[in-house]
Amino acid sequence: MTQMTNNDVQPVDADKRSPSKSHFSPHLMADWQEKYREKLRTAEQAISTIRRGDKVFIGSGAAEPQVLVKALIDSAGRLADTRIMHIMTLGVAPYTEEKFTDQFRHNAFFIGANTRKAVSEGRADYTPVFLSEIPALFRSGQSPIDVALIQVSPPDKHGYCSYGVSTDVVKSAAESASKVIAEINPQMPRALGDCFINMDDIDLVIPIDAPLLYSKRDRADDIAKKIGKNIADLIEDGSTIQMGIGTIPDSVLYYLTDKKDLGIHTEMFSDGLMELAQRDVINNSRKTIHKGKTVASFCMGSRELYDFVDDNPAIEFHPTEYTNDPFIISQNDKMVAINSAIEVDLTGQVCADSLGTMFYSGIGGQVDFVRGSARSKGGKPIIALPSTAKDDTVSRISVHLHEGAGVVTTRGDVHYVVTEYGTAYLHGKNIRERAMSLISIAHPKFRQDLMEAAKELNYVYGDQKLAPQTTRYPEEFETIMREKQGSDLLVRPIKSTDEEMLSDMFYDLSDQTIINRFFSMLKSMPHRRLQEFCVIDYESEMSLVVLDGKGPKQKMISVGSYHLNPSTKRAEIAFLVADEWQGRGIGTYLMHELVKIARQKKMKGFTAEVLRDNVAMIALMHKAGVPPKSAIVNGGYLFTMDFE
Repeated sequence: MTQMTNNDVQPVDADKRSPSKSHFSPHLMADWQEKYREKLRTAEQAISTIRRGDKVFIGSGAAEPQVLVKALIDSAGRLADTRIMHIMTLGVAPYTEEKFTDQFRHNAFFIGANTRKAVSEGRADYTPVFLSEIPALFRSGQSPIDVALIQVSPPDKHGYCSYGVSTDVVKSAAESASKVIAEINPQMPRALGDCFINMDDIDLVIPIDAPLLYSKRDRADDIAKKIGKNIADLIEDGSTIQMGIGTIPDSVLYYLTDKKDLGIHTEMFSDGLMELAQRDVINNSRKTIHKGKTVASFCMGSRELYDFVDDNPAIEFHPTEYTNDPFIISQNDKMVAINSAIEVDLTGQVCADSLGTMFYSGIGGQVDFVRGSARSKGGKPIIALPSTAKDDTVSRISVHLHEGAGVVTTRGDVHYVVTEYGTAYLHGKNIRERAMSLISIAHPKFRQDLMEAAKELNYVYGDQKLAPQTTRYPEEFETIMREKQGSDLLVRPIKSTDEEMLSDMFYDLSDQTIINRFFSMLKSMPHRRLQEFCVIDYESEMSLVVLDGKGPKQKMISVGSYHLNPSTKRAEIAFLVADEWQGRGIGTYLMHELVKIARQKKMKGFTAEVLRDNVAMIALMHKAGVPPKSAIVNGGYLFTMDFE
């Protein structure tokens, strides 16, 4: 769930609502209609049944019953110690104002913009709890509800009203409450799924005809777009997705337009997801449960979104005890959960609900979906955040969480962390590997300080090098090659976090391959030497690695490098290909890519020293597309290739 300001909440134009809605049509006549008439009240009459000390639940999000909330405030003079509970609502929350301290006390299960000030000033409470577990608090009586104030669609001919845009925890609250007071609104969409309440279960009815609240989409900035692209690169065709609202999720959706057969199992259905569904990018055809159906618990967005979900058989709304159940989530193969964070420390602890000691939002469904997607076949739990806050003055990748900051996702649960500078995979990694990965995706201006702190804490090697602050990872040099036997391989610039893969590759090499590359029989490749290969500036040095496999199972199978001699403006090149991958065109591909990069950087050419019996490397010198010159030096060949 994502926070919004009250300025983001605006009513839908009543004159432009769907014409298909009518308040009560003749076909709605049924046995329950007589009882319905008996339940009709004005908002004031209904609220008058609330007693001092009652515990009152208010409907969620865009389904907040605004007329009833206003009537509740108008009745404040006769009330005392009325407990009000809800998750995030889009409307105003006047019951949190200081002047109503004796009349109302709010308990937030998720803090929204309209209640944040009251919580921070101690005039309202916050209960940290997984969204999936809130219904159990209601049903067990641990959080008893005397009165539920909700908003629903008109009843159908069978007497069933839909919870519309918010099923989430509203359904369990209504089913647990001693009394249910419902606004019945023809402008509420009739959503389908496990999202209905029968008129027999509604005690008092307030007929209204009013626009719903809607949330405004903010335009994504460059940082959000970069984060969105990095996340989209992790999403495969046929994946099922969970995400919230905001500029980062919208940016992810922007980069998913070329994906195929995506599915949705999420808390919130948004305008961005609607647009992908309209393009058939989202069709749910490859889901493993609820095939062909989008599953959500609520929606917030535009009038068009509300019209889209109205009576739409392709969308099912379910309560959060179902949508957020990690066991249910895990049954979706390739489940990708995308959630935001306020701060991540170097060990991987994720704070998502507080700014230090100030409670900002809530646990929400983050842990539900992190754990559910982690147990999904091919699943990917993703935590996304910009690298900085407060106009680049604060790093959101921190040495340790700020004092008072709460851990929402533990270091044992975290998998992928994404910023605008890249992706860090942490699950199953040791603290040194985690710190190195997170520093590599922090803002460059903070990396040196983070590294020094990590050294002081013995998180990383004491002699660990760091690329200059001006170094930028050149993602434009990432490519996919197809080798001779048909495997698609990722080719990318080497990273400081590649030490482990490079070490593994080295110790799998044959003696002859090691001699051909290093001109002697090296017995070891310690950290101090590995980092010389992995920490480079991408200008005077470049190394392209070839990786087989995906995600955490990637294996390095080749490295092609150059190192520039400033005096000659030529770079010395070297190549290394794992024995089982030799003869499959990998060296040739790397040579051509390095030539292209070197030409872009205005280098004069390449040089290479090659042993006489290294037949494969000698042949490679003639495949660069640049005629080589050779001379015998120290019992081997010195090749020179001039680009001009």
